[in-house]
Formats: sequence, structure tokens, C-alpha cells
Amino acid sequence: MIFVMMRGVNPIKRFLKLATLLAVAILLLGTSAIPPGDRIERVRAYTRDIEFDYIAWTFNALGVKLSQVALQSNSYLPNQQGLEIVLEYIDLIAQIQRGEAQLNNIYADPNVSDPADASADLRSELGELYRRREALSPVAESILQDQISQVVADLGLSAAGQPVPPVLFHSTPLPPALIISPRDVIRQEANISLTPELSLEQRVALEEAVDDGLDVSSLIVGIGGVGLYPTMVMQTSDLNWLSEVVAHEWVHNFLTLRPLGLNYLTSPELRTMNETAASIAGIEIGRALVERFYPQLVPPPAPQPPPADENRTPAEPPPFDFRAEMRETRVTVDQLLVEGEVEEAEAYMELRRAYLWENGYRIRKLNQAYFAFYGAYADQPGGAAGEDPVGEAVRQLRANSPSLAAFLKTISWMSSFEQLQRAVETIHDDSA
Repeated sequence: MIFVMMRGVNPIKRFLKLATLLAVAILLLGTSAIPPGDRIERVRAYTRDIEFDYIAWTFNALGVKLSQVALQSNSYLPNQQGLEIVLEYIDLIAQIQRGEAQLNNIYADPNVSDPADASADLRSELGELYRRREALSPVAESILQDQISQVVADLGLSAAGQPVPPVLFHSTPLPPALIISPRDVIRQEANISLTPELSLEQRVALEEAVDDGLDVSSLIVGIGGVGLYPTMVMQTSDLNWLSEVVAHEWVHNFLTLRPLGLNYLTSPELRTMNETAASIAGIEIGRALVERFYPQLVPPPAPQPPPADENRTPAEPPPFDFRAEMRETRVTVDQLLVEGEVEEAEAYMELRRAYLWENGYRIRKLNQAYFAFYGAYADQPGGAAGEDPVGEAVRQLRANSPSLAAFLKTISWMSSFEQLQRAVETIHDDSA
């Protein structure tokens, strides 16, 4: 139970904040529309009836957020109580996830003759947890929004102490994305959001229909967030991950008000610049939030490898390096496609998928669309980006920027990869 002590709120400031939120939401919603083009329309012939309704979701979420701003309920909570509410919310999501996993197991167990009867108590418990989540999540979201806003302001990414746009997110089941790439080159040509209710069988059938009908490479992928306004973020019990994703999606909103974000769909290079910059900044902001407000949840540092010793015989083989293996796969596929060996590249990817599966990485489908989607997130070397120079240039710009704010303010005003290259070359020339 949450008790709130009310106090006076400046009605003019509240009105201005409400008006600002509405204006930004309309602007950012307009940039989220599916881009026009014959190739998109040909894909949509398969998806129109099952596409996610972003407009309805946005106005519903915006209504929730506007009511929170109007009430300003989280403004009346002591700091410690706010922290406790967020931790209670995270624990509640963990309970729901465990309960839903148990429910799925009951219905999947061939030894259970009447799963409805066997799960009656569990479903009742889940119903109560859902009701608690409905009551608690708006307050927990508001508290996290304020905490990220404080971190963003401290990092120098605010105007008059307030992030622009204000930090707003809403946790919800996320729509999977249908990614389309040509078969002869790795390039994302379509990204269409679908209704979350699609079963795995329906997703596989849709991929097969699109592949056969359009001679393309397709893949339906899960996502962690969408840069609408308010941003859409998946529910999770991992506060570190949640903080990073909320920050990542806010950075997309920040960029959308500037040339880099406005040109997100202009070229593959600009998309990679957007996603890599948002990933780098999301990790830094999310980590700063947890360190400041929830230090007990800061993950331990990664174990360091022992120092090299040429005379020492290794006791065991080195651990499997997923990013290195994925980079090798991408580089080889790119080369095969350049040589026109499309079927050979596809056969190679399936062999590599089996190899990755044997080493614990359960990838359902590894194809051109997979690399077209995941290759844009190049905040770390290697991985699905292969030898793509864009991610490396973004990382170099961040490494040579005096602060995260300086990095974002520089890259956000770029509208081409050439501008990024010149910026990195200038840094190298100045340091020589």
C-alpha cells in the first residue's frame, strides 16, 4: 500500500509541462511512421492485418503519463520510500515471471491431464500479482523517470536542469519486428512491428511466406524497447537492464530532435550511428543511475584473465567467444555475397548456427536479416557488425570525447557518415 502526502503544485508549471509532453509526443510519433516505398508495401501485403497499432498505444500511454504529471504523485514521496517502491516493483515482476513460467510448464506437461484444474491456485495468485502490478507500475515508472532525469542533468544533457525531451517510458508487452534484407547483400530494407500475440508457429509461417513470395531474407526478432514518446520498454526484473534500455530509448528521443535522429532512415550508416550512439550512452547513463541510487545492485566487475605466461601450459581451452565467432561469420558471409555466392553464404550461415547452438547460443535462424538488424548495434568491437567501419568510428568518437554530453552533442548534429569520419580524422590529426 502506498500513502502519499499532498502539497501545493504550481499550476502554471504543471500546464507547461503537460503542453510540452503533448507537443513532443506528436512530433516523435510522426517520425515513427513506416517509411513509404514499393518494397515496404510489398512486404505489408503479408502483414497489414497483424501490424502493431502504434498510434493507439502512444495515445493510451500518453494518457497515463499526462495523468501522472497532473497528479505529481511521486513528487511527494521521500527519497527512501521511492527507492523501496522501485525495488518492490522489480521483485513483483520477478514473482510474475516465475509464476508465468510455472503456468507454462503445467500446460506443457504431458503428465497433467487437466491443466486448468491443476493451475487454478497459481492462476489466482497471478491475478492478484497482476492487480498489484497495475497499481504499482505507474508510480515506479515515475520514480525511475525522475532518477534518470537527475542523472542526465548531472551529465550535462539538460536545459535549465531538465532533459529535453523529458524522460517518459511505459512498460508493456513489446511488438516483435519483422526485418527484411535482400539475399545478395546485408541491408535492412524493412522493419515492421507486429502484434505481440503472434505464436511462434505463426511467426515462422510468415517468414516462410515472405521469403518465398518476395525472394528476400526475413526474420522476426524480439526487441527491448521502442523510441516512441513515451518510449515503450519491456517489463523486466533486472534493474540494470531496465535502466540501460530506458536511457537508450530516451537518447533516441534526444537524437530525434536533431539531424542524426531525423535522418535515421536515410542510410544504413546513419542507422548504425544512431543505434551505436544510443547503446553507448544508454549503458553509461543506466550504470550511473544504478551506482547512484541502487549501489547494492551494481554487478560485480568481470573476472580478469590471468597474466600471459608463455611457459605455462593452459589447464583448459579458452572459453567460447560468441562475439568473435559471430564476427568471423559476418566477415565470411559478406565476402561470399560480394562474390555472388548467395546460396553458399546461406548454407554457411546454417552450419554456423548449428555450431553456435552446440555451444549454448540458441539462435533460431541465422541469415542476412539477422545481421542487418543486430549489426547496427556496434557499441562493442566484433559481433554481428563484422568489419563495418561505422561502429568503430562511433566508438572512437566517444573514446576521444571529454564527456558523454560532448559526445552526444557532437554526433547528434551529424547527418552523414562522412561527417563522422572527418570528426575522427580531425581527432587523430590533433593528437599526432
